[in-house]
Amino acid sequence: GTVKGAFTGAIDRPGLLERANGSTLFLDELLSMPITLQVKLLRVLQEKKVCRLGSEKEIELDIKIISSISKTPREAMNDNLLRVDLFYRLGVVLIRIPPLRQRLDDLSLLVQHFLDRLNDALGTYVQSVSPEVMELFVGYAWPGNIRELEHLLEGAMNIVGHSEQIKLTHFSAALDARNYMRDNASSVSKSEPEAVTHRPATVETSGDALPANLQ
Repeated sequence: GTVKGAFTGAIDRPGLLERANGSTLFLDELLSMPITLQVKLLRVLQEKKVCRLGSEKEIELDIKIISSISKTPREAMNDNLLRVDLFYRLGVVLIRIPPLRQRLDDLSLLVQHFLDRLNDALGTYVQSVSPEVMELFVGYAWPGNIRELEHLLEGAMNIVGHSEQIKLTHFSAALDARNYMRDNASSVSKSEPEAVTHRPATVETSGDALPANLQ
């Protein structure tokens, strides 16, 4: 956040932490945050206070933090991507969310969820995907997890027109999704050790596995 006059063009504006005061803040992909910035976040969590740029007034905070990471906490700390002290401050409750390839029973529910949401956004009227498309989805390894599923559906729905069903012909020729998915259907063997993504707090994210923590 900033206060008016802190620098040229600065206005009174609350920051994310201040805006989340009294509620919950979700930090997606915490490992993308530089170590130097993690130090500042740790200080905020310890002192439960924040100060706008250009102000001397500290603001008391009462927030819960949910965060996600795309590796196990131990791997992230060993790779110097996550501060140990920040993890022990955030990692109160850990929830592991398996990759999409390990929970294909959820696939039809996720497809319908994205169809409904994308219909609203794109003004389309798609009700389902064809059995051939669903068969392709079930046999695919989904290295990009749920985000990849949403991406493929959105691409097809931009081509579908007034059709109520997505078929193989609706996938972008530029992406060549059909051949791509067939070629990669066995790219991740079922016996492969699973990667872990961690989310500090109580919700999912899009990596392979995620813990969550409640601050």
